[in-house]
Amino acid sequence: MAGDDGHRNAAGLGVDPDREKEAEIHTKLRAGSLKLYELEKQIAPVDAVRVRREFIEHETGTTLENIGIFSIDVDRAATRNCENMIGAVQVPVGIAGPLTVNGEYAKGAFWLPLATTEGALVASVNRGASAITKAGGAEVRILHDGMTRAPVFAAESVGHAKEIANWAEAHEEELAAIAQTTTTHGKMTGLVTFIAGTSVFVRFEFDTKDAMGMNMVTIASAKIAEEIAKATGARLIALSGNMCTDKKPAAINGILGRGRSVVAGIALSNELIGKVFKTDAKTMVEVNYRKNLIGSARAGSMGFNAHAANIVAAMFIACGQDAAHSIDGSTCMTTIDATETGVYVAVTLPSLPVGTVGGGTGVDTQQECLKILGVAGGGTPPGANAKKLAEIIGAGVLAGELSLIGALAAQHLARAHQELGRGQKR
Repeated sequence: MAGDDGHRNAAGLGVDPDREKEAEIHTKLRAGSLKLYELEKQIAPVDAVRVRREFIEHETGTTLENIGIFSIDVDRAATRNCENMIGAVQVPVGIAGPLTVNGEYAKGAFWLPLATTEGALVASVNRGASAITKAGGAEVRILHDGMTRAPVFAAESVGHAKEIANWAEAHEEELAAIAQTTTTHGKMTGLVTFIAGTSVFVRFEFDTKDAMGMNMVTIASAKIAEEIAKATGARLIALSGNMCTDKKPAAINGILGRGRSVVAGIALSNELIGKVFKTDAKTMVEVNYRKNLIGSARAGSMGFNAHAANIVAAMFIACGQDAAHSIDGSTCMTTIDATETGVYVAVTLPSLPVGTVGGGTGVDTQQECLKILGVAGGGTPPGANAKKLAEIIGAGVLAGELSLIGALAAQHLARAHQELGRGQKR
């Protein structure tokens, strides 16, 4: 384990902190003449993290010794990933696999890193991975690839609104060229317009290569939006008009896709179903039909699956993805078709915003998890690593769905959570 001192020594600074200066900083913080976010301007990031944590300990009467134990690069994390950093929260990382994936980008056996505090989750994915591998591997394909941003404009009338939408559609190539001036990696690939009264939404889509791409598309969209407003007299109200749609459940993402759209499937024999899941094909089909399809529809859910977001969230946290985007994973649809020899199970994930460069992918521990999967950094050709990661996550979701549906079909769910979630053996 390493704390702030460990990072100072590892960085080769070799200099003890200036305690007199830090005492002065503490006095200013308590007086309100210095703000917590200003510490990096006064002292090195490694010291700023510790001093900020000491201040919070004093203010709250709490001891934060464990939050102060971490191994990630403080300079990077405190300046690029987290403002007002005081340390790190550790999430257990389990491994599931090997999982055989037969994708266009992901080919072979993979060990899945899953960051979670939910007992039974890793074991569940592991069981599903075993079944998939025994069946020859998950067939996975990328259906669509495009990150979106949708500014909202105000028009003077509905007639004016239609003129704005028409202009944007007619000048798509010109707007794409403007977007190209803001990035050397991304490319605008299309746009679609929507009107609600005098509000006009222009949903831009971009190829962001190996980046998840939200920063990239936001910067490009700002430049494009300026041109639309200038040319049409529209008033730009917000750079994001919620038709993107970012970090919220939305039918538009399920229909048009956002990020990487993935489908994964596997054929299971009757023999394998009985051996691994202790149930039969007919029961699995009925559980999926009545739970994932009818139950979800009756509830008005936008997700027709057992627990897809569980796997998406665990892999997102482990691999440095934006954890809030795990909500997109919950729009997954799980289908089970009866076959002459068993079942064909598939998961369709229309919206997986993932990347292998930028954001949290550069944090040391998350970088190691990406290396486990062989997707750290940019791919060859550009975009290949992000697509590979999306395919692996899709296969992981398939493993998780198989296992939970199997447990429900065999009436084993409560027992598994009792044994693995509570540590109680029966």
